[in-house]
Amino acid sequence: MAESTSETVDKMPVGARARRLLGYAWPYRGRLLLALVCLTIGSGLGLLYPAYFGDVIDAAFKDKDVTALSQHSLTLVGIFAVQAVFVFFRHYMVSWVGERVVADLRVQLYRHLVTLSQTYFHQKRTGELLSRLAEDVGKVHGTVSSDVSMAARNALTLIGGISILLYTNLQLTLVMLAVVPPLAVATVYFGRKIRLLARKAQDELAQANAELGEGIAGIETVQAFTREDFEVKRYGQSVGRSFDLFIKRVLAGAWFMSLSSFLAFSAIAGIFFLGGRMVATDAISPGDLTEFMLYTMMVAGSVGAVAGIWARLQAALGASARLFEILDTRSDLAQPDSPVSLEHVKGHVVFDDVSFTYGDRDAAVLEGVSLSIEPGETCALVGSSGSGKTTLARLLQRMYDTTEGSITLDGINVRDVALEELRGRMAVVSQEPILFSGTIRDNIRYGDLTASDADIERAATMANADGFIREFPEGYDTKVGERGVQLSGGQRQRVSIARAILRDPKVLILDEATSALDAMSEGLVQEALEKLQAGRTTLVIAHRLSTVRDADRIVVLDHGRIVESGTHTALMENRGAYSELVARQSDAAA
Repeated sequence: MAESTSETVDKMPVGARARRLLGYAWPYRGRLLLALVCLTIGSGLGLLYPAYFGDVIDAAFKDKDVTALSQHSLTLVGIFAVQAVFVFFRHYMVSWVGERVVADLRVQLYRHLVTLSQTYFHQKRTGELLSRLAEDVGKVHGTVSSDVSMAARNALTLIGGISILLYTNLQLTLVMLAVVPPLAVATVYFGRKIRLLARKAQDELAQANAELGEGIAGIETVQAFTREDFEVKRYGQSVGRSFDLFIKRVLAGAWFMSLSSFLAFSAIAGIFFLGGRMVATDAISPGDLTEFMLYTMMVAGSVGAVAGIWARLQAALGASARLFEILDTRSDLAQPDSPVSLEHVKGHVVFDDVSFTYGDRDAAVLEGVSLSIEPGETCALVGSSGSGKTTLARLLQRMYDTTEGSITLDGINVRDVALEELRGRMAVVSQEPILFSGTIRDNIRYGDLTASDADIERAATMANADGFIREFPEGYDTKVGERGVQLSGGQRQRVSIARAILRDPKVLILDEATSALDAMSEGLVQEALEKLQAGRTTLVIAHRLSTVRDADRIVVLDHGRIVESGTHTALMENRGAYSELVARQSDAAA
């Protein structure tokens, strides 16, 4: 099983999680440094204009000096103009880095997901994973694209403003700072609450998206059983639970913002009262009070902005926990430290005393299976459902690792070969082949991304697909739709066979490749498969025994064990498990 790390992520300190999240911006530190310079200069200029506003007030109301009033006003305009230039570059640089980090995070998440084993994807639902890639990354997006910049700007304004206020008037500044202790307590309390609620809300939303994905993927079944209202109700309940949690998070944020606002503006009211008395007693000038009030408003605004940013940061950290959980999950399929290269593969496959049990089950799927398949041999695996046929093929591809025993290819243990190289020597044609939304040409080229158009058409011809492809108005550029829904079953099979031909595998796995087709399509597909099998080691998984009569060897599996092996003729003469299966299918057909 893929090792889950949710508990480790949950226990990670908030500071460590924030540093890890912001660490994704480190490769772009040059731009960040330039943004920091612009931010520092811009914030510094912002701290200048309250002083000049105070001079403007004194020049107009106290000194009645029009020349000084004009000079101070022009100076203010100049400060605003220069500041605007630095604000532009700071905003652009930070936004660029933020968007780049989010894009990198999305790609890294997907790159990591595709390396995880089948076990992980059997435990997770597609909709849930898509929610992580969309919703959770979206929550992180605002933090790394703008919130960090805003937090730094407001922090500089806060520190600079308080420093100037302390220098200007200690008494009034102490009145303003009286709100800091209760505000710090509120920040810690509400921050933790918001983070936990955001985490739960994102989990519930992921659950809702998982149910939505299942309903859409199985829409034909939903409509066939007239369960539209049931699916909508089920999805609505999940969305409702997510909504309730989001509202609780919003309420916590609203309480925090309102409390912060009340404390900040109460301090301003106190300063107005004390400052007004000082002006009335000529202790300070109206300009000094105006200057002080502007700095106080700047500090109060910074406190309010930091409070809002803190709430959003907590929500982002809650969402990032699940992203880090995915990134920290390790595949149970260990890559070899020193992989052995597969050169000049012949296709000799050996299963040596192989046993296998799925991690979430107690009963073994395979027990002590030993089988040697010679290069170029076609070996058919038959047996009732659940006998272990498909599992044996997946073990050969190393979609899972054997619980006991070993599998070798040309004498090399598959665990000693890099997964990409091992699977690159194989190709699979399944009962329900997956085609990707794109053109027929794109889907065939999936077998070899370097193939030319001529190679693609040659492979399609060998797969008996060229004829029906050219009947389409757009030929090889015909769109197949999601999962190939715009093609018939037989057409999808032949496109998948062309894809396998283009891959030119040494080992071929045919998993019920013709069982779902009508007689005409089956004939065309079977003919294409015979061309594909020529000179290749082929493992055929079949329920319809009529399709494997000509196999070099037929292996009968029952409850995870090999009970018979031989040619069709020999097994029929033996009158054992195979002949019973044949007789049962003949009776069912009759």
